[in-house]
Amino acid sequence: MIRSVYRIWFARVLRPLFVYGVGVILGGAAQAQSNTQAELEKYRQMLGDGNPAELLVMRGEELWKTARGPRKASLEGCDLGKGPGVVRGSYAELPRWFADTDAVMDAEARIVHCIVTLQGLDRTEVVRRPFSGTGQKQTELEALVAFVVEESRGVSINLPQSHPKERAAFQRGEKIFFFRGGPYDFSCASCHGEDDKRIRLQDLPNLLKTEPAQRAFATWPAYRVSQGAMRTMQWRIYDCFRQQRFPELEYISPASIDLITFLGVRAQGGKMDSPAIKR
Repeated sequence: MIRSVYRIWFARVLRPLFVYGVGVILGGAAQAQSNTQAELEKYRQMLGDGNPAELLVMRGEELWKTARGPRKASLEGCDLGKGPGVVRGSYAELPRWFADTDAVMDAEARIVHCIVTLQGLDRTEVVRRPFSGTGQKQTELEALVAFVVEESRGVSINLPQSHPKERAAFQRGEKIFFFRGGPYDFSCASCHGEDDKRIRLQDLPNLLKTEPAQRAFATWPAYRVSQGAMRTMQWRIYDCFRQQRFPELEYISPASIDLITFLGVRAQGGKMDSPAIKR
């Protein structure tokens, strides 16, 4: 499958890019960029018809409903914010404050909490390897996230901000978004605070504008063709920190949840369309 994807990539993207590159040389830079973006969008739409993440969603649903752990319990009693056992639409309202932990939690933090409290598994072991590596089978956490987010497809993003801790998480997330540091003096806003920025073939959405923020938040988690794996929102934030050369971000840390809260509130009103598919 991966080989065929790269054939499509060459035929639909690299070849047009070469042609458009000639156009740039001849002075048609603006038109070339527009055509390139159109071809990239066609590529995404074509791959979206057979998203490999669908298989992970099925695995995640099976894991969700299977009794496991020392307590021989399933996750069907997990409260993701809409009441025990209610999965539909829950991802679109996360992160949010939970009374039982007195903390703001995103989907991944809440899934971990349910695994520990309902099934009796050791938290250290549960979070030891949250992300799969290159060529590895996707982790159980990734599969569970795939199932949960699929259950919010088409649901409007609506992160609550009524509790003081939810508002505080947003405010801290905003500060993290604009915080500059590391050897390159980067911040999240360095890439995502202005229009018309790009890394290689990847457009960088301006997350301070409503429509790009909605589109970005709504399409994570996503299956990355270049990696042959579905990546979660926690992974996306982790990898952004890595690219900024910041200290390694701890999985489901308060900082990661605060930043996701900021992004989610900025995306209010968008329609969830995840797991999506990306390059």
